[in-house]
Amino acid sequence: MTTPDQQHATQDAAGSIPFIDAMGDAEGAAAARELFEQAYGEAPAGVWAAPGRVNLIGEHTDYNAGLCLPIALPHRTYIALKPREDTSVRVVSDVSPDKVAQADLDGLAAGGVDGWAAYPVGVAWALREAGFGQVKGFDAAFASCVPLGSGLSSSAAMTCSTALALDDVYGLGFGSSDAGRITLINAAIAAENDMAGASTGGLDQNASMRCTPGHALLLDCRPGLSAFESVSQQAFDLDKYGLELLVVDTRAPHQLNDGQYAQRRATCEQAAAGLGVENLRVIADRVNAADDPEAALADVLGKLGDDVERRRVRHVVTEIGRVGQFVDAFAAGDIKRAGELFNASHDSLRDDYQVTVPELDVAVDTARANGAYGARMTGGGFGGSIIALVDKGRSREVAQKIADAFAVHGFHQPRALAAVASASAHRVD
Repeated sequence: MTTPDQQHATQDAAGSIPFIDAMGDAEGAAAARELFEQAYGEAPAGVWAAPGRVNLIGEHTDYNAGLCLPIALPHRTYIALKPREDTSVRVVSDVSPDKVAQADLDGLAAGGVDGWAAYPVGVAWALREAGFGQVKGFDAAFASCVPLGSGLSSSAAMTCSTALALDDVYGLGFGSSDAGRITLINAAIAAENDMAGASTGGLDQNASMRCTPGHALLLDCRPGLSAFESVSQQAFDLDKYGLELLVVDTRAPHQLNDGQYAQRRATCEQAAAGLGVENLRVIADRVNAADDPEAALADVLGKLGDDVERRRVRHVVTEIGRVGQFVDAFAAGDIKRAGELFNASHDSLRDDYQVTVPELDVAVDTARANGAYGARMTGGGFGGSIIALVDKGRSREVAQKIADAFAVHGFHQPRALAAVASASAHRVD
């Protein structure tokens, strides 16, 4: 059986790297609706969609109250859904269209659902836990072109599309405004963290629910900020500068629930406590505002007795600084500088945060060697994807060079897609 992302991959010639095409809303809605009718024998109440995302820069900063800069992808997950009168939930995906997973919201506790169904069921559970008792059960069918295991947040695309659908059919009223969507984002985060056990800091869900076409979302994750204060839309017009943003899925296994992600987060929290601050954003703001940031950072690191903590803190502090620097560089058309910041981000993730794998490093090194202005891993790491800023028209050439290098190293064949800043979650049918 082919997976959804394989179905939407194009390959020009034997041996060439496949590119994953995005489904249009009409195609995605039809696929989700058809699967729903096949599984449940009736029509859904509607179809909603939410995108995957690429984070341009600002990695592992969200749970440190830092800055991130994601864009929404044109690749998205479509959910056909119909509410139920009882508390039963049935879900099916085009990955396994003959297998309907079931759960019951009545008496459900955190971690009470196994497998992928924990994500959509967890959204309904989280909304009920937040006091929205009018949310009951539902039947749902998912069709997606966000490649699984790619580090492009297929999980947030699923939880956010579910949250928007439930908001609509149960009349919660949060989906129609940016401020209201914060409630749905929180439910999506809780579904991943508490029901599915996959740690997330909120970047992915905010991107899926709040990005706008042609813009990157400058997301400030400091606690206590209003919806208005926490984001600003930054123009991200690649055509203006004759550029493309190439995404290459290395197809190295991408696992965030094996303890590595949680371990990084715990180390950062421990370091912040040792430095006497609420979070590492406090340190980053002090360091980046200093007359001599390097000396200020060295002073902070000197207060930490553990080398691992020093490495993690150095990455977080410098990465938060790089986000603002990238925004300024891109807005000024200084693509050379923007590329250098991509490179510095990846090197820091490789050396200080230690979340890259050989496939990510080979892909980045190959992109740089073949004319990319800059390249870096994107997402949580430990597998997943890289992004490269290249001249318009060169994405396939650079992607093929990466595929050739992978063949030499004996890695799985990678796949690629073109990243264009796209729209957030919305109802499509």
